[in-house]
Amino acid sequence: MPRDFLKGARDRYDVVVIGAGLAGLTAANTLGRAGRSVLLLEQHYKLGGMATWFKRPGGHIFDISLHGFPYGMVKSCRRYWTAEIADSIVQLKGIRFDNPMFSLTTTFNREDFSKLLIERFQIQPQVVNEFFDAARGMNFYDDQQATTRELFDRFFPGREDVIRLLMEPITYANGSTLEDPAISYGIVFSNFMSKGVFTFQGGTDRLIQLMEAELRRNGVDVRINANVERIDCTGGRVRSVTVNGRTIEAGAVLSNANLKHTIFSLVGEQHFDRSFVDDARAVRLNNSSTQVYMALKADDLLDESTGDLLFSSTAPVFRTELLLSRNITSRTYSFYYPRTRPQGRPRCLIVSSTNARYEDWAHLPEEEYQASKRDLCETTLDALDKYVPNVRQRVDHVEASTPRTFQHYTQHLAGASFGTKFEGLAVSRAIPQQIQGLYHAGSVGIIMSGWLGAMNYGVIVANEVDNGLMKLSTD
Repeated sequence: MPRDFLKGARDRYDVVVIGAGLAGLTAANTLGRAGRSVLLLEQHYKLGGMATWFKRPGGHIFDISLHGFPYGMVKSCRRYWTAEIADSIVQLKGIRFDNPMFSLTTTFNREDFSKLLIERFQIQPQVVNEFFDAARGMNFYDDQQATTRELFDRFFPGREDVIRLLMEPITYANGSTLEDPAISYGIVFSNFMSKGVFTFQGGTDRLIQLMEAELRRNGVDVRINANVERIDCTGGRVRSVTVNGRTIEAGAVLSNANLKHTIFSLVGEQHFDRSFVDDARAVRLNNSSTQVYMALKADDLLDESTGDLLFSSTAPVFRTELLLSRNITSRTYSFYYPRTRPQGRPRCLIVSSTNARYEDWAHLPEEEYQASKRDLCETTLDALDKYVPNVRQRVDHVEASTPRTFQHYTQHLAGASFGTKFEGLAVSRAIPQQIQGLYHAGSVGIIMSGWLGAMNYGVIVANEVDNGLMKLSTD
């Protein structure tokens, strides 16, 4: 008889949170701390969304995506999670660039970047300061028409080398392109420039274990293998969710699922105004990615001068279409050392990530798809040999993921690694005005970036849920 993953669950909760990505996890924890009864539903057998991991024989544990985030994560984790989680965040000091235009290492903060721009790239100090101040001063209410390309042309006309230095890491962090609004770049860039790039020591398996323990301490009912089929709405307000064939009532529902999946699949467009539906249809999904996971044999340790993050490229210039091409010219390598991922015997892991289009992988016949994955592994090993000599003889395990992999495990439409483009935020924010008691939190383009953005947006929306429930109780 199949296991009942909802055994013991109540028939009604104050809040049902759909999806256990970092936004959903943090929202659930915030509401649990506030004394709300919370049911957290995750369709996968692990929590974390894109912040998760997998294990392979030989003691290898891989984080499924490259992790680098701003210092703001320390404050957010201390405030919304625990001191233990916050104290486990450590700085990555070896950020490397290697491409036909330049090769350098940086600590990736404003002081070091300013020095590089002035001394190495020969940009006037006043221009550098004005650029950093302009980026730091950006906010959601600014002009949204100016593109990132126009921002760079304003300060660094004709300097494709400078644009590459400033842009490549942010494209990696949140999928921004030169054609996207400048504020979607400026806000993320400024966050990183405060103190550099950080990661979680111990990997996502330890992070999510600590988060789950904190959720349970705060009374959150956490359920995995719980696939929500429908959010039930009648009379202009949310009523319940249907999960694993069971109906559970809720005072409010917070979806951490993909924005479009929430609106068009879980709810249904018939429950929204026509103009809202039109706006939601116009929201663009962000790109996806491919990744190659490589484990060196136990006790084969990399020299840490290899760096923590390496932005490598053979392309002569920085172009969005080149970043997304199946003919890969740019790879971002994340190197995991025993100090950043201590686990059993000392070992080193390497994850290579490239931005990718879902449509390039979606409809390949199975045999061709598997052959393409093998080719991705082989060409990545070829490229990595420049930085890790004799890597083929040193690796113990190699495998690849594609946009199809991400869609399968996360149910993100088109395997989107970074949610939606900038315009998704306004649609996400407007959902409660369409259906009372229905909320959304997730990766929607502008709220900072990656892990930090997801967590903070989860807190913002959780507070709105709590206020909405208080208002409802007094009506």
